Amino acid sequence: MVPGNQTQFTELILLGFSETPEQQGPLFGLFFGMYLIAVIGNLLIILIIGSDSHLHTPMYFFLSNLSFVDFCLVSTLVPKMLVNTLTQNKAIPYADCLAQMYFFMVFVGLDNFLLTVMAYDRFVAICHPLRYATIMSPRLCALLVLLSWILSLLYSLLHCLMVARLSFCDHEIQHFFCDLDQVLKLSCSDTLINYILIYIIAGLLGIIPLTGILFSYSKICSSILKVSSAGGKYKAFSTCGSHISVVSLFYGTGLGVYFSSSVTQSSWKSTLASTMYTVVTPMLNPFIYSLRNKDIKDALRRLISRITSSP
Repeated sequence: MVPGNQTQFTELILLGFSETPEQQGPLFGLFFGMYLIAVIGNLLIILIIGSDSHLHTPMYFFLSNLSFVDFCLVSTLVPKMLVNTLTQNKAIPYADCLAQMYFFMVFVGLDNFLLTVMAYDRFVAICHPLRYATIMSPRLCALLVLLSWILSLLYSLLHCLMVARLSFCDHEIQHFFCDLDQVLKLSCSDTLINYILIYIIAGLLGIIPLTGILFSYSKICSSILKVSSAGGKYKAFSTCGSHISVVSLFYGTGLGVYFSSSVTQSSWKSTLASTMYTVVTPMLNPFIYSLRNKDIKDALRRLISRITSSP
């Protein structure tokens, strides 16, 4: 692409959902409510797991990390959107936009990796129960989480460095946050390398983890079907139910955003679809794990009991 009228903007504009002033109040109330629910729910999950020794197991160690990542994800995106809505100032400094883009990719990548690790944990627990404690040692759990962080930090940094070299012909982002794809659309530089990098990384760090999750659950289902008693089957399925729900929600909404942006030219519809996995999914995850998980509910009762009984 031949550059035309290139410049380097010091500020970009996040158009968000609506430019109509009368819609700003309801939008602010809606997203402020969802943000509070997401923050309180995820921090509560972390508190419950951290304060109850019965939950100091690999499964809940990964869950607490997932809740922390979800808390960071919504905190990366929603506060800036709320401030822009409240002040009617939709500008974001270019450096802040790059930072928001970087941390967004970091935390979405971590969600992806942690869900894969949690699927592997359930695979070992159900398919190799006698070796579970040996395989899922504290050292391995810590290494898996550390590796997830390293991969997410590195690939996000690579994307942002590739964006930082570009020049821009426009400064209005058709979104409520600095999404990589939307920022690339503003560039009048050649973005072919950027898109090649996106497809390569999406293939390696997106499709491979999803394939790992599907493989793990195919083995889990095969093992569960071999259990003779109905009670044993129910117990095995119940330990995976919450994770399956979260995986379906995360990948379902993520794929929904991809396909909606591919088949529609409406930036509003694409922005609305993006809220599903950036805001709604982190908000619902604590409820999915707490409502479907007896251990979490029992730990919450013990926590409330300790708080109310303390002088």
